[in-house]
Amino acid sequence: MTLEAAFGNVVKQLRTEKGLSQEKLSFESGLDRSYISQLECGLRQPSLVTIFQLAKALQISPAHIIGTVESLYNQ
Repeated sequence: MTLEAAFGNVVKQLRTEKGLSQEKLSFESGLDRSYISQLECGLRQPSLVTIFQLAKALQISPAHIIGTVESLYNQ
């Protein structure tokens, strides 16, 4: 699994756990819905700013996202 795919899987999992659609996450984070889709599919790499925007919208810490990605990626 690539790092991009691991990040995408984590974002999708966190989003669905919060009961958010891609559209709602897009609105809450200020990111385009198609960009979120590309992240979730592992087609794009997020910037540090993007990670912080997603974390704020998901009401979790950026460290939680990164830690979860790291755990998945290292399996």
